[in-house]
This record gives sequence, structure tokens and C-alpha cells, in this order.
Amino acid sequence: MSEHDFGILLGLAYNAFVDDLNAHLREAGFEDIGRSFGYVFRLLADDDMTLRDVAAALEMTSQGAMKIIDEMETTGYVERVPDAIDGRVKRLRLTGRGQSALRTARRFHRDEERRLARRIGGGDAAIVRAALEGLIEGAPGGAARPPRTHLRPF
Repeated sequence: MSEHDFGILLGLAYNAFVDDLNAHLREAGFEDIGRSFGYVFRLLADDDMTLRDVAAALEMTSQGAMKIIDEMETTGYVERVPDAIDGRVKRLRLTGRGQSALRTARRFHRDEERRLARRIGGGDAAIVRAALEGLIEGAPGGAARPPRTHLRPF
């Protein structure tokens, strides 16, 4: 039996994954990605959003979300553009650099899962994925909601 409790094992695995992801992103030229950027990248991947929408999705205040967005804009990952219907409203969108960082992170996710499958076998890797998905789906709020430590990776 393991010396670590189950939750500790999950946390350690998550932290190792995040450390590897961040190192990979730095090596790919994205050394200025803040620890709060990941879920914002995912939120903006498919559609532009308002600051209020981002804050609501991350379950944080607009002021908190604005700090993250300001930093992402300063580092060139996000831009503010006028809304097509109401020019007073600014919509947030990933820049080309932001889209490239997101593609790099998603590729890392896929590659890391493949590495796991080579290490423990494809069937066992599929069981790990199914178990993790089962944990998420069984949690209050289900898979649609980012984890409470939502200010981390892609």
C-alpha cells in the first residue's frame, strides 16, 4: 500500500504534470505565461468573451479577472476588441501568440498521455483516464466547472 493518501497522490501527479507543462512552454518560447493564464486560454479558445463572462466562468470577481487579462494583454496573449453590436463593450480574444501557446499546451497534453500509455500500457492509461473522468463527473458541478485551483494550467 502507498504511503500517500489518495488525494495527496492526485495532487502530486497534478503538480508534476504542471511543472513539466510549464517547463515545456518555457522551452517553446512562452516563458512569460502566468500561473493564472491557463483556463483563460481555454475559455477564449473557441469564442471571444467579455471580461464579465470570463470572471463568471472562473468564479471570481471582475476585478480579479481584469488583473489576469491585463497581464495577458501586456504579454501579448490576449487583445481587447470592440463588440460588433455594442462598440462600448470590449470583447477579449486570443492573439496569434495566444493561439500558438494554446496549441503548444494542447500538444503537450496529448503527448504526455501517449508517454503514459507507453510507460504503463495503453489499456491501463485508458483506465486512468476513465477513472479521472469519473472523479470529475461525480464531483459537485461536474466536468463543466474548472477545479477550485482554476488558476493554473491549460
